[in-house]
Amino acid sequence: MSSREVVLDEVDIKILSILRENARTPYTEMAKELRLSESAVRKRINRLIKAGVIRRFTIDYSIGNEVRAVILVKTQSSIPVPEVSKNLMKVACTDRVYEVTGEYDIVVVSVSKDIAGLNKCIDEIRSTKGVLTTNSMVVLRSWP
Repeated sequence: MSSREVVLDEVDIKILSILRENARTPYTEMAKELRLSESAVRKRINRLIKAGVIRRFTIDYSIGNEVRAVILVKTQSSIPVPEVSKNLMKVACTDRVYEVTGEYDIVVVSVSKDIAGLNKCIDEIRSTKGVLTTNSMVVLRSWP
């Protein structure tokens, strides 16, 4: 069963909302808020994982000196965009890869320890097979 086939109800949506705010929220706390048993919450989360709705549990963090950037990528038409995306995920500084509509085909969100690391990252992205051109933007400030 893929995430496209799963029918989510209001409880599933609420669970996703709680996890989005804090992926470490205990099942007992969610159960109390949702007025369900802990096992019911656990079963629902396991079903969402199995179905591919929940793909990973992660953290949102900020380290003082790190540099985040958004890199727009235009691909060569001769190479499928998903193939380029998979290769971009292998670049060490890559945090997220999104295939998008518009002038660019892919958006890469990157995290580097400094500007030199970002430059190295951009060079590696540009040398990835299928990448035609890039447009990079350094993130100055982010909001929760």
